[in-house]
Amino acid sequence: MTQTLILNQPVPDFQLPATSGKTFQLSDYLGKTLVIYFYPKDSTPGCTTQGVQFRDSYTQFQQHNTDIFGISRDSLKSHENFKAKFTFPFELLADTEELACALFGVIKMKNMYGKQVRGIERSTFIIDKNGNLVKEWRGVKVDGHAQEVLNFVQTL
Repeated sequence: MTQTLILNQPVPDFQLPATSGKTFQLSDYLGKTLVIYFYPKDSTPGCTTQGVQFRDSYTQFQQHNTDIFGISRDSLKSHENFKAKFTFPFELLADTEELACALFGVIKMKNMYGKQVRGIERSTFIIDKNGNLVKEWRGVKVDGHAQEVLNFVQTL
């Protein structure tokens, strides 16, 4: 079931297991702006750079009442290791069943070493304090992306 989210429309509530023994429930964050970024795999070069850039600008996001969550299909154990290794101040969500991936439509066929594989297309979504999707980036290039997201959040 792939659902296409529509800009300026509410994002359906969803729940995923999170690092630090937490459970993420979208509806718990009404009143805050959320940055939800999908990335292919824990501890790979691009995903590490992306997480580190969000980490390094985290306090600036917080100043704008904004929380950040990273999502991939990796296990919680893998997420805990990745988060600890790079001291991410935000939680990572384990979408092993691809619930959020389907909701946000981020699973794509990709070429990996000449083979077609199903994987997460690096994508970032902004959900405003009312629970509406207000911005999306798909096929994200890592360098400078966290700053671009921060610049957008500062306009809200």
